[in-house]
Amino acid sequence: MTGPAAPPLPPELDALVRRMRLPYLRKAAPDVLATARAQRWEPAEVLRVLLAEEVTGRDAATRRMRRKTAGFPSGKTFSSWRPEESSVPAATQEALTTLEWIGRAENLVIAGPSGTGKSHLVEALAHAAIEKDLRVAWFTLETLTAAIGRAKADGSVARTVTRICRADLIVVDDIGMLPAGQDAAEAFYRITDAAYERRSVAVTSNIHPSGFDSIMPKTLATATVDRLLHHAHLVLTKGDSHRLAEALTGKGVIPLATLPHRRGEHAATSLEFWWPPARRNQDHPTGFLNDR
Repeated sequence: MTGPAAPPLPPELDALVRRMRLPYLRKAAPDVLATARAQRWEPAEVLRVLLAEEVTGRDAATRRMRRKTAGFPSGKTFSSWRPEESSVPAATQEALTTLEWIGRAENLVIAGPSGTGKSHLVEALAHAAIEKDLRVAWFTLETLTAAIGRAKADGSVARTVTRICRADLIVVDDIGMLPAGQDAAEAFYRITDAAYERRSVAVTSNIHPSGFDSIMPKTLATATVDRLLHHAHLVLTKGDSHRLAEALTGKGVIPLATLPHRRGEHAATSLEFWWPPARRNQDHPTGFLNDR
């Protein structure tokens, strides 16, 4: 059972706090002041607690904003990472999670077969970086190419590259899934060159960086890899796809027979569970017509 609500701030004090733009202090102040009166806190302690509430609130808001700005693809963090199932050595995982390599402006390249946890590990590291008050920019090669392409159209390439390189960690995910043309290779080179020895670049790829010249123009590929690997941690993954393994063991799949029936009908065949739901059509040979 909760106690009575703390009295609100006096109107004059509330107005002052609003004017000073201290929203988190203002929210916490009634309870903090009530506690301070009951426990006879020193004035300095009251001030310390109130300012700490404001700092904590602002830090949390900044992290939320940085996550949104980063544009993470799936929200995967270390809470869902299973280190024992990764082919990355435990010592390497531990060294990467310290994030000290970002402070030294070193790069990270993780290469290996699809489904071996490359993107998950890098995204988890990126979330951890934001928790350490670092800034992250997340791209695929396609979205990076699009960003640089738009900048070319309005003559703001240098400004766009500078803005991207304000991030402490720049991620380019899934290189090698598709061939990269001149524009993609140029965009990748521009960022790698601008970040060289100033910011950390993390790259995931299903091919070794030495093979980048097989998917993009050789001259740009050579220049990019030269800068990328000069101060880099190169991690190679191996093994079968985790996604395929989960699919084959039925993890995350709801058996059709256990899905809710429509209007109390009997357990239906898989045809009735097409998505979007099929509607009945007496003229159709199967009795259904897909609405897609």
